[in-house]
Amino acid sequence: LPQARAGIISTVEVLKVMEAFVNEPNYTVWSDLSCNLGILATLLSHTDFFEDIQVFVRDIFSPIGERLGWDPKPGEGHLDALLRGLVLGKLGKAGHKATLEEARRRFKEHVEGKHILSADLRSPVYVTVLKHGDSSTLDTMLKLHKQADMQEEKNRIERVLGAISQPELIQKVLTFALSEEVRPQDTVSVIGGVAGGSKQGRKAAWKFVRDNWEELYNRYQGGFLISRLIKV
Repeated sequence: LPQARAGIISTVEVLKVMEAFVNEPNYTVWSDLSCNLGILATLLSHTDFFEDIQVFVRDIFSPIGERLGWDPKPGEGHLDALLRGLVLGKLGKAGHKATLEEARRRFKEHVEGKHILSADLRSPVYVTVLKHGDSSTLDTMLKLHKQADMQEEKNRIERVLGAISQPELIQKVLTFALSEEVRPQDTVSVIGGVAGGSKQGRKAAWKFVRDNWEELYNRYQGGFLISRLIKV
């Protein structure tokens, strides 16, 4: 993909190469594909081709998603669990119908305490329901954040809140980032999640950083977190 971005080879050729990996079982390969497709989707987010790339993601990731399923299989390794989370999250964000429906079902059971989600499924489920959710979905996520005993779970939720799509809810997440509910060292993760969540999120996050620059700069005193914030 770097060569395609530089104009050395056609993006179409890159996508054809990606199609050839549809039966690939290796986590590292899928992680690389996911990352490159994410970059491509960002580049296309201001064009008429954005929905086309979402269709492409659904087509590429659905066969491996069907093979992996939602539940661990006997003898499965750590990388299989990582791959399942990666694939289901990618399909869910791209609006794959069956993945979205199952994520919503499992999220409801998780919230009601009927069947708690395993750690490796939480991020993909949270991302999926938020991306296609509303204000009540966001309120539920913020409630889960408040109730979480483990900092690991709080951080997991903070990283995915930016998946929410509606402009007024994006603003709510950005305000939450600077609230006392979020540790100062974790604020950047929330803002970064918004910046990476959507075209609207990128614009809103950039404006939010500019509007709150003095507070953010004073908070981090020019350290590595302010560098990370600028990068995202």
